[in-house]
Amino acid sequence: MNAPQASHRKARLSASAYAAMFLFGIVMAVLGAVLPLLSARLRFDLAQVGNLFLAMNLFMLLCSLGLGPVMDRFGMKPPLVLGPLLVAAALLAIVTSEDYSRLVGGVCLLGLGGGALNSASNTLIADLYSDAKQKNAALNMLGVFFGFGALFIPFVIGLLLETLGLGGILHSAALLCLLAAAYSARLAFPPPKQSQRLAFREAGRLVRLPLVVILGALLFFQSGNEFILGGYISTFLTREAGMAVGAASYALAGYWAALMIARVFLSRLLLRFNGHRLVLISAACAAAGAALVVGAKSDTAAVIAVVLTGVSLSGIFPTVLGLAGAQFASYSGTVFGLLFTMALAGGMTLPWVTGQVAEALGLRLALSLVTAHFLMIFALQAFAGRYLRASPTG
Repeated sequence: MNAPQASHRKARLSASAYAAMFLFGIVMAVLGAVLPLLSARLRFDLAQVGNLFLAMNLFMLLCSLGLGPVMDRFGMKPPLVLGPLLVAAALLAIVTSEDYSRLVGGVCLLGLGGGALNSASNTLIADLYSDAKQKNAALNMLGVFFGFGALFIPFVIGLLLETLGLGGILHSAALLCLLAAAYSARLAFPPPKQSQRLAFREAGRLVRLPLVVILGALLFFQSGNEFILGGYISTFLTREAGMAVGAASYALAGYWAALMIARVFLSRLLLRFNGHRLVLISAACAAAGAALVVGAKSDTAAVIAVVLTGVSLSGIFPTVLGLAGAQFASYSGTVFGLLFTMALAGGMTLPWVTGQVAEALGLRLALSLVTAHFLMIFALQAFAGRYLRASPTG
């Protein structure tokens, strides 16, 4: 294959990953955006909100746990075709839910499809680039499309809720899922990296390595924070700051927009800047931003603090994946699966804990935990630096 053909093929495969990550952004943002509307119609409390995040992330975790070795053995096309179909079915189940139990079923399906989209898109982009800095930059650019997807639902709700209604908005999102599945189904993907066997035994070896454990623990807190902030910002602004649902949706859209724009900048910066140092700076700034959100005394201050937090945390997850991908290139799918599993354990448990604390002690106090989580991320990344300077393994 000549250079122009290779470049064209990489662009088409990247487009498949970008589409999948756009849909994963929708998965991540949709609950937080629609919960104020659904809770009013179906009448459930903050503790039950936490249960929804617990269910979604449990199924996302189960998918990520098994999918890594499967992708290393069979490639990334199956999850990039099936994942969007599962998300489309989930969105339709959510919008037609007539009671809380049916909503839980739709949320579980949403987690299953989201896990496939997240694992496959990140692994595909990591495998398309061999240079470590290019890998970091490309994964942050992938994260821009996550931002587009996460911005899509709250922005459209704020803009078109009165015109289309929630049903029209989620049906449109389901149609986008079907288009993404059709596009990926037409592409030829790279061959599997482990064509002879599943790498479950290697997963057992890799999960015991100190660097994998440290980065997994870091992503445990990072994923938990992302789910907490994305899921509770609208509720916080409506209940604690007294904002209308439409205004809170715009504020949530501003959070995702800030995250997206920051990743565009970081995709260029990381071609020259050290990824380890960037994670340290980002964690410190995000801790400050989260503290400002909790302490905000006005609508304006709260929105500014939310945007600052989105900018600050934007580079942590993709850059950590880039660092891991450079260290474990031969088993990127398996290592990413392990990291996503540990990350989703945080995404599953920490929002649930937040819901329980919010119900018992108030949402403002519950969100103060986010600052402590970001400080833990800073400490873990500082510790990981000792191993990142060693020679890559795998």
